[in-house]
Amino acid sequence: MNAFSHTAAVALPIPHASDERGLFPTAVQPHKTGTRRRLALGRAIPFGALIGPALLLAIWSIGSIAGLIDRRTLPAPWSVVGTAIGLIAEGKLQDHLMTSAWRAAQGLVFGVLIGTVLALISGLSRLGEAIIDGPVQIKRAIPTLALIPLLMLWFGIGEGMKVTAIALAVLIPIYIQTHSSLRGIDNRYVELAQTFIRQVILPGALPGFFLGLRLAVTYAWLSLVVVEQVNATSGIGYMIDLARNYGQTDIVIVGLVVYALLGLGCDGIVRFFQERSLAWRRTLAD
Repeated sequence: MNAFSHTAAVALPIPHASDERGLFPTAVQPHKTGTRRRLALGRAIPFGALIGPALLLAIWSIGSIAGLIDRRTLPAPWSVVGTAIGLIAEGKLQDHLMTSAWRAAQGLVFGVLIGTVLALISGLSRLGEAIIDGPVQIKRAIPTLALIPLLMLWFGIGEGMKVTAIALAVLIPIYIQTHSSLRGIDNRYVELAQTFIRQVILPGALPGFFLGLRLAVTYAWLSLVVVEQVNATSGIGYMIDLARNYGQTDIVIVGLVVYALLGLGCDGIVRFFQERSLAWRRTLAD
């Protein structure tokens, strides 16, 4: 053996162990499909939704104690709580709350029903989409607040106008999200189940429907804030507007807190039913 051959033999690397067919070295063998881990966000944080509001409340309290927040501009949390207790003791807050809840419920029910029906017609029919989608997109581009003067001319300044304004605000997210989910269903599944609409089409549209419902609940309360300041004699919005006229900032904040709690509570209810209804799905949040 010459010197060149000896050098080459020493320099050659020791080959990696390979699989049975010698195709993949041990260091680069692909993972088996059965052992692949699914991406997840980790365990849910108990009462995680309360962390943000609690942090804001802490900052507000510290700012009030330190004198960094002018109490004429933003009263301390304990002052607002005292005002709320006084309103409850007088029965005023409950009366306004019941009126607001009834208005929001009516508008939400009508808006959800109309939006869902329009989405089903438009999502399952090309002709329906040609007739319905255009007007809905026009309404989507026009803020509900801008329609209030027209609604006042059509329905007057009573309860009909208020409920109609809320319903118009609610039906848009319901329609958009449900329609999008219907059109996003894999066509192969539909072809395999032409006669099983309840087993394929409706379950496939549920994720979009619930997302639209969560947005609709928020829009219902946002619209209520506006309409209750138009010739109203009761309701949380009326209470806020009346307090604004008298410079009662604490009552204004009480009303805003009530709106926030109602919005969070309704969203939590929708999320509860969403999780139960969509338990068959496996998502990143699972």
